[in-house]
Amino acid sequence: MANNNNNNDLQESSPLLSKQVGVEEDEKKKLNVNKSKEATADAGFGWTADGLPLVHGSVVGEPMSRSQWDSPLLACLGRNDEFCSSDIEVCLLGSVAPCVLYGSNVERLGSAPGTFANHCLPYTGLYLIGNSFFGWNCLAPWFSYPTRTAIRRKFNLQGTCEALNMSCGCCGNCLEDEVQREHCESVCDFATHVFCHACALCQEGRELRRRLPHPGLSAQPVLVMIPPGEQTMGRGA
Repeated sequence: MANNNNNNDLQESSPLLSKQVGVEEDEKKKLNVNKSKEATADAGFGWTADGLPLVHGSVVGEPMSRSQWDSPLLACLGRNDEFCSSDIEVCLLGSVAPCVLYGSNVERLGSAPGTFANHCLPYTGLYLIGNSFFGWNCLAPWFSYPTRTAIRRKFNLQGTCEALNMSCGCCGNCLEDEVQREHCESVCDFATHVFCHACALCQEGRELRRRLPHPGLSAQPVLVMIPPGEQTMGRGA
């Protein structure tokens, strides 16, 4: 009995054995965590880099708060702030030359070379065809409404369905699932461009001018080095 007690005391006091026990416990914990993650992944869950569970691309337990547009849809002249002159310019372009306003919006959003011409010219063609054959601009909204969806997604803005749900309580069923909500919001973006096309372009222009600078202004300045001219030393008298 004395020998057994001495052996147990030696095992408990050995630092190598305590390290091995700690390593085994850590390995068991890692295996349990991996099993739980695999089980949740099979159930339709995902994981973020921080180890937070995901469902349909959103973190479980963390509500996705969406910000409102800077100005309402029918605020044609914008707001009385430092962008007041820009808002008036946007209103005039949306009324007289919507093709220019649309091309400018996409240029600010995309910031790629040739973006303005690649979107302004097709819009102009659809605008002329719609007004010539149908009497109103019915074709260009089919081409321009994806820009509204891109702006809403880029800045996490509130959509029409969510706004209606907060104001009058309707469209609640469409907001339960993230995929279904996005389909509903895309349809509302299209309807906004069809029935309030000029107002939608102006609202998008006001939003982009407050959030993003013009690509031409964000270009880095080029430093030009001019060598000094020849210098001559005059002789003293």
